[in-house]
Amino acid sequence: MLDGRTAFVTGGTGAIGSAIVRSLAQHGARVGFSFHEQEDKAREFERELTRNRAKAYHLDVLNKAESAKVAEQVAQDLGAVDILVNNAGVTQIMPFALIEEEDWDRVMDVNVKGMFLVTKAFVRSMIRRKMGAVVNLGSLAGMRVLEVPVHYATAKSAVVGFTLSLARELSRYNVRVNAVVPGLLDGGVSSNVPDKQREDYLQHCSLGRAGKPEEVAELVAFLASDRAGYINAQAIHIDGGV
Repeated sequence: MLDGRTAFVTGGTGAIGSAIVRSLAQHGARVGFSFHEQEDKAREFERELTRNRAKAYHLDVLNKAESAKVAEQVAQDLGAVDILVNNAGVTQIMPFALIEEEDWDRVMDVNVKGMFLVTKAFVRSMIRRKMGAVVNLGSLAGMRVLEVPVHYATAKSAVVGFTLSLARELSRYNVRVNAVVPGLLDGGVSSNVPDKQREDYLQHCSLGRAGKPEEVAELVAFLASDRAGYINAQAIHIDGGV
């Protein structure tokens, strides 16, 4: 499905990110993925997938110069990037009254500004070659009335707005942009969801269970492939039916 393609995934060492990297590689892509602090974990994952199929890169998504440098390095190591997956993100389980300005800035910066900087660095070659696919990771937190941290919900709402506008602008270059919007998952940021909220979610989920990172990863791989060639500017929910 992705034979001959090169992909780059931000936040590739977490539960969802590593599942996405593994899925893209299994479908035939060469995959670069970023890590910020967990270098040992990233190198171990790199060895697991073999260096000719996946390679880890240190990246602070808020560092514009580093984003540009990594984009160039990935192209040299693995080939021109056809697929970008913006997965890196952070959250805090915190009531609105306790959110300080620095908390707000941190969550908004990593989830939104980081996505902007990385996309700008990687999408240039897609525009030049008039081909490519971008998949942004949103969250049901930004799309439904849920008991979730306000700054996180705001940031994930912005991911969808970014996706829709960028998809329209880049369509003239044959670059598709979509968002994947997961609900409650096993692992990742969902691990921090309090038991009360988890039970409430499962009660209202038609499938009655949390999702798996691998299920999200398969949707990302599909959207990145030519099989999804007529899917653009969409925020596709994968939430078990809430």
